[in-house]
Amino acid sequence: MAHRFSHAIAEGDGISVIAAVDDPESAKAAEEQRAEALVVRTSPAHLRVATSLPILWRADISLDEASAVADAYLIVFDAFDDDDGRLEELHRRALELGLDCAVEVRNEEDLERALDRVDPEIFLLSPAEAEDDETPLEIVLDLLAAVPAGKLAIADLALTTRDEVLELERAGCDAVIVHGPDIATLAGGPPPVV
Repeated sequence: MAHRFSHAIAEGDGISVIAAVDDPESAKAAEEQRAEALVVRTSPAHLRVATSLPILWRADISLDEASAVADAYLIVFDAFDDDDGRLEELHRRALELGLDCAVEVRNEEDLERALDRVDPEIFLLSPAEAEDDETPLEIVLDLLAAVPAGKLAIADLALTTRDEVLELERAGCDAVIVHGPDIATLAGGPPPVV
């Protein structure tokens, strides 16, 4: 299971689609519509039987629990103090357990600080801190420009259109999280019938 998640979003041409799902039915549907990975907020244990896709667990749970059923773990950077060492310990422990570890950042300062503190391989770019007239897509594109070469970048936009996915792809984003049941149009359409 080691690094299945990062491999899934790094391989192939174009941008990968990560489907946000909550139940086995939506996991199966996402796989049929060509999602390359899943992100869940509830326990993914019940999804394992429904899909072979790698799973990013986006919940505040123990790493031991995550390593038993997920492929990747999400750490929200701004949830940690600067000097207590908890962020570094959590990141190190996730990697020791064979999990890919994505670090969610919401601004360029946090991205730079995350690089200094844990040097993550995967960044989840969140537009949670919109200012002025910036759109969520513009915030993610600005963050993407600050991600160093060789790192993986995942865009997390609440509403995603095909045009936004194509713009993210042109800008070099590796993956996008898609919220909603119909991901086929964002993943490039259904697979060919053989």
